[in-house]
Amino acid sequence: MHQVTLAGLTVDTRHYIGGQRFASDDTFESISPIDGAVLAHVSRGGAGEADAAVWAARNAFPAWRDLGPEGRGAILHRLADLIEQNIEPLAQLETLDNGSLLRSHRRGVMPRVAMNIRFFADWAMNKLEHPVWQTRGHDNVVTWDPSGVAVIITPWNAPLMLATWRIGPALAAGDTVVLKPAEWTPLTASVFADLCEQAGMPPGVFNVVQGYGTEAGAALVAHPAVARIAFTGSVPTAKAIMRSAADNLTPVSFELGGKSPFIVTDDADLDLAVELALEQYDNAGQVCLSGTRLLVHENTADAFAERFAERAAQIVQGDPREEATQIGPQIHRVHLERVAGFVERAQADGAAVAFGGGPNDELGGLYYRPTLITGAKPGSEILTAEVFGPVLAMQTFASDDEAVELANNTEYGLAAVVVCGERERAERLTKNLVAGTIWVNCFFVRDLAAPFGGSKKSGIGREGGVWSFDFYADVKNTVYAPTGWKD
Repeated sequence: MHQVTLAGLTVDTRHYIGGQRFASDDTFESISPIDGAVLAHVSRGGAGEADAAVWAARNAFPAWRDLGPEGRGAILHRLADLIEQNIEPLAQLETLDNGSLLRSHRRGVMPRVAMNIRFFADWAMNKLEHPVWQTRGHDNVVTWDPSGVAVIITPWNAPLMLATWRIGPALAAGDTVVLKPAEWTPLTASVFADLCEQAGMPPGVFNVVQGYGTEAGAALVAHPAVARIAFTGSVPTAKAIMRSAADNLTPVSFELGGKSPFIVTDDADLDLAVELALEQYDNAGQVCLSGTRLLVHENTADAFAERFAERAAQIVQGDPREEATQIGPQIHRVHLERVAGFVERAQADGAAVAFGGGPNDELGGLYYRPTLITGAKPGSEILTAEVFGPVLAMQTFASDDEAVELANNTEYGLAAVVVCGERERAERLTKNLVAGTIWVNCFFVRDLAAPFGGSKKSGIGREGGVWSFDFYADVKNTVYAPTGWKD
């Protein structure tokens, strides 16, 4: 009753709290975006389950903290080994649950899940240090002390990978974790909990509470025993979380999406620009980092648009389990309608659809065609609001200063892409762009040691490398006097 078998994995649909499974009276459906099939009826948690999970994590914290980086690292490495042994079934399960490409899950996403765990375990053991420095002969010694219970609330577009991006450093730092996965994609989080148990993680160190953000999520972020809150999602939800966190002065780390610019200068390699622009449709446009605003120099705009349309027409859309598929479905009917609404309103406001512009009638279901919008009015919704679907908008610019002005003309500042033929020109452009990550003549090159986060309304804080530990730990400076010691 509380288990389903999917992709060869037994998935428990109950919460995982204190090392045990607990069911709720109510459930919600996990529906596959591929064909609308109901995959499972999942326990729908609320305040009671949230409270139980936080206290289980709080009770487990002292022992987990006292294991130290090496003791925690050994368990985390066993966990990474188990993930690597289960890449294929995890990839199949994630594809069923969120509709992303199976080949991407096999080759990149699930290996990255294991890497997230292993990388931060190694960082805590080997790199988490600061040189001692002196002040008037006194030694300053910096340490990173585990902070307590970390609540991690994750999105649906890359469920397990984005969850472990934060679970990894939190556990490695010595925190205990309560995870609230997105209600549209809860299944791999449950399997991950089983793998934690198999790896020998003590009960209560990692917990999963399933449910809606307004119920389970709201209870978790308002809990007074929580030491850290990490959230990836929308700006309105982040504002609600921040209001709750303020009552307890709980530190937060937010990654809130973006409306990133994709700048093509008049000396850029157009073939490279087109290929990189096509990558902005990755995961059916459900990627926070995508450069969805194509800003192309007016001297090359016509040539770029022609080549881009030719290449976009070759995109293979279909079942994400097929090897040839390049774009799968949108995550949910609600989200498909949201994406379609953006395009319809843009057209009503005078913008044109260069190609795409609606659901894929041949496929039906949740498949929305790759779309390019042109001629949108400056400052219009399609140019300033995050669509989070396979919808790009193209504008032109006459000078680099205008390109920067257009690029920065949104409330967001998560990422940017610059395709440029001259290194010095690219450096001048990137210097003035407001973004947490900028790719020049490339896209989606990510190093776990690098800082990641957004400016403006794209988020608060940075994670990755030492920046993750600065958040999940209490950074402490101890000052030792040179005198007063017994011989």
